[in-house]
Amino acid sequence: MLKLISVNSKNDRMETLVIPVCEDRQIHENKTVTTLIAEAEKLREFTGGKGDEIIFYASPKIKANRILLLGIGKFKNFTTGSLRELSGTAVKKCIKLKLESCHIVVPSARKTGLQADRVLEAMLEGACLGNHIFDRYKYTKKQTPLELMTLVVPPSTAKKFSHLPLQVSAACAGTILAREWVSTPSNDKTPVKFAKSIIEEARATDLKISVLDEKKLTQKKFGALLAVAAGSKNRPRLLIMEHKPKGVKETIALIGKGVTFDSGGINLKSTGSLEGMKMDMAGAAAVAATLITASKLNLNFHIIGVLPLVENMPSGSAARPGDIVRTYAGKTVEIGNTDAEGRLILADAMAYAIDTFKPQTVVDMATLTGACVVALGEKIAGVFSSDDALARAIVKSGKKTGERCWHLPLPEDYRELLKSDLADLSNMSSSRWGGAITAALFLSEFAKDTTWAHIDIAGPTLIKKPDAFCPAGGTGFGVRLLLDWLKNR
Repeated sequence: MLKLISVNSKNDRMETLVIPVCEDRQIHENKTVTTLIAEAEKLREFTGGKGDEIIFYASPKIKANRILLLGIGKFKNFTTGSLRELSGTAVKKCIKLKLESCHIVVPSARKTGLQADRVLEAMLEGACLGNHIFDRYKYTKKQTPLELMTLVVPPSTAKKFSHLPLQVSAACAGTILAREWVSTPSNDKTPVKFAKSIIEEARATDLKISVLDEKKLTQKKFGALLAVAAGSKNRPRLLIMEHKPKGVKETIALIGKGVTFDSGGINLKSTGSLEGMKMDMAGAAAVAATLITASKLNLNFHIIGVLPLVENMPSGSAARPGDIVRTYAGKTVEIGNTDAEGRLILADAMAYAIDTFKPQTVVDMATLTGACVVALGEKIAGVFSSDDALARAIVKSGKKTGERCWHLPLPEDYRELLKSDLADLSNMSSSRWGGAITAALFLSEFAKDTTWAHIDIAGPTLIKKPDAFCPAGGTGFGVRLLLDWLKNR
């Protein structure tokens, strides 16, 4: 549970009080807190540098069992992201100590120059996300999440921003849901199982959900999606989620790539690339979690989520390089590489969403290309759109939520690289370079005249080592990003 409260340090009993400390500037106004920081800084082992920590026990100044001071480094590097990380670190430290709760002192907005609501939102997010433990497949459960995480603020701040804990809890619950879907092994999330899990999680909401099975997909001529799914015994699904409050006029479609395991198909991936391919449905996980959260928060938009769910496997029935398939939109595609499968299922899903729901804006999210990871690394997503305002809005939301994005180009002359002698398009560029760009250009062929953006999350969707507020595995990247973008339209 998340709370904002004001405490009387001499009378209110606390299990643990956490105090953020800046290395070269005072960021608190409370005299009791600043006195404790001054005492800590007298010790050689604590300077307030990033990663520094020290614990005081049974201080006469504060009625807390322990006081944990955590360094956040120099003020020039101080951001809301620093505070998000600090909250996550504090919660993880308390979990390791087998505690039940923690209170974290919020720095003064006047001292830091940061907006109070941004600071509170970031710190609440860090605490909530840092409290997540994914141990579903562990026989022995070694850690227990905290029961209560509290931010300590002045009474006026607690009253003014009393709505934030519930809002942040909902967004973080969506992020954690996406994380757990990504971390779940592929044997437990075949397209059918994954669809059922999404439906189960959405049961308590007002979302309208429909599912197209293989028979309906065949009838409706989802040729590209069915070609990707052809090699697996686990049959495909198309899941459609709809959040539609009364009286709304604008329709937004979110498309999420849902390859529950990507072997590469006939163009089989090599060892080293295969092991993490359970995460190739992270786009679908983020979109599904966003729709579920949007319904809980009752966001005032008509939001459509379209999730093509397939497994890409090699077999005697699998699609082959050189095959030509007809997409839902009617365009033909020559398959140059069966491992360029994400753009095929997204093309059909996008065309279906635009044809059926006539959205004003379409955003697709996908772990689409290794080329984007080469370009931006493992912590930044690529944003592609010919609408600069839409791209800027997504990047801005990513900056706020700590889910960093970078606007990459869509040069028209690169479109030549997708030409096929035999079909309308090839799913594979004729050049080995610029693969993230040509993949986005391929998708743009199915956006028609609709305002559209593509977010390539191949890099930041999974981490191998835990960080300040995420365990190893799925990060849930994109859920808070999409929610913030939706709320600030």
